[in-house]
Amino acid sequence: MASEVKSVRDIPMMRTASGTAWQPDASPHIGVHWGAAGWHFMVHGLLFGGYDWQQGARGGDAPLGLGWLMLMADRELGAGRLGARVMLSPEPFTAQHHGGYPLLLQTGETYRGEPLRDRQHPHDLFMELAAVYTHVLSNNWGFQLYAAPAGEPALGPAAFPHRLSASSDPLAALSHHWQDSTHISFGVLTAGLLTPVAKLEGSWFNGREPDENRLDIDFRKLDAYSLRLSVNPTPEVSAQVSYGYLPSHDVLHADEPLHRLTASAMFHRPLGDGGLWATTAVFGRNVEGEHGGTNAYLLETNLNLDGRNVLFGRAELIEKTGHDLSLDEPLAEETFPVTVLALGYLRNLGHVGPVVPGVGLRAAVNFVPERLESTYGGRTPVGGMLYLRLSSMP
Repeated sequence: MASEVKSVRDIPMMRTASGTAWQPDASPHIGVHWGAAGWHFMVHGLLFGGYDWQQGARGGDAPLGLGWLMLMADRELGAGRLGARVMLSPEPFTAQHHGGYPLLLQTGETYRGEPLRDRQHPHDLFMELAAVYTHVLSNNWGFQLYAAPAGEPALGPAAFPHRLSASSDPLAALSHHWQDSTHISFGVLTAGLLTPVAKLEGSWFNGREPDENRLDIDFRKLDAYSLRLSVNPTPEVSAQVSYGYLPSHDVLHADEPLHRLTASAMFHRPLGDGGLWATTAVFGRNVEGEHGGTNAYLLETNLNLDGRNVLFGRAELIEKTGHDLSLDEPLAEETFPVTVLALGYLRNLGHVGPVVPGVGLRAAVNFVPERLESTYGGRTPVGGMLYLRLSSMP
C-alpha cells in the first residue's frame, strides 16, 4: 500500500506515467531492475498480438501486434535525480496494413495524403527518447525539466497505452485525438514546479502530428504550447486539467489552429492478494479551425480480481464532424455524436520469468445516429478482438 507523500524527496517512481504525467501512487511499477556504476535501470513493457475484426463496409479484419517496450535509467545528481528513457513500438511493422488497423469510428492522422477513418494509425517506432531532471529545493518544493527529441508534452492525461485502466484493452480509445494524441511529439521541452501533492508545468513542443513514415523522427520547429496542473491528493487518486494551443497540427490543414482543453481523474486501489482496480475518467474538447468545438468523454476501468482474472471495459461518447469521418456533402458539415461500449476478459497464465502471458477477448458495440445508418450498415455495428498479451505486470 502506498503511503502519503510528505516531501518532494519521497515522491515514488510509481507516480510517473507517460512523459511527465502523473498517476496514483498506489500503482504497480513492475519490471526487470538492476544497477551498475551508480545507475538504476529498469525494463518494462506491454505487448498484444491477435486478430481484430470490425463489422461492415467501413470495417475489416486483420492480424496485428500492438504495444511498447521501455528502458529507463536514473541516478542521483546533486540535489536531484537525472533520468533517461527509450521507448520503442513494434507497430510500424505489425499494424501498418492500409495505414493502420481496423477500428470503427476511429479518426485522426493521414495515409497517402488522405485522412484516416475507421482505422487506428500505428504508433511510431520511437515513442519516447527523453531526459528528465528533478531537483529538490526543499521538502515542499522542487522543479523538473524534461527534454525529448520524441516525447510527450504536458497536455492531457497519461496516454491510453500507458494507463493501468487500459492495460488489458489492446485497442485505442476513439477519443484519443481529443485527449492524449500528443503523446508522441517530435520535439518537447517541459518545465514544472512541484510540491508533494501538486505539479504545475508548461511545455513548448512540435504540434504537428507524425507523418506516415513511422520509422523516422519528424523534427520540426517548436510551435505549440501547453499548460497542465496535476494533483495527487491521496495515494489512490490523481487528477489533472490542461490546455494546449497547436497552431498547425494537421498536415492536410496546416493553417487551421487547434485549441485543446482536457480534464481527467484516475483511481487505483489494491484488492486482496494480487488484485487491483484502476479507473480513469477523461474529458477532452477540441476547437479546430472554423468547425467549432467538439467534445469527447471517456470512462474506462480494469478490474484485476486476483492477479489472474481481469475484467475490463470502456465507454465513450465523442462528437465527430462529417470531415472527421470523411463523409460527403452535406453530411461533411454536420457534427455527429457517436458512442462505443467495449467489454472484455483477460486470463493471466502466471509468470514466465519476468513476463506475464495472458489470453483475452474484447467485444464492442458502436452506436451511430440514424443519418449514419446507411454509411455503417446499421445503427449498432460491432467489433471484437481475440489476443495474447505479454506484460511485465499482472
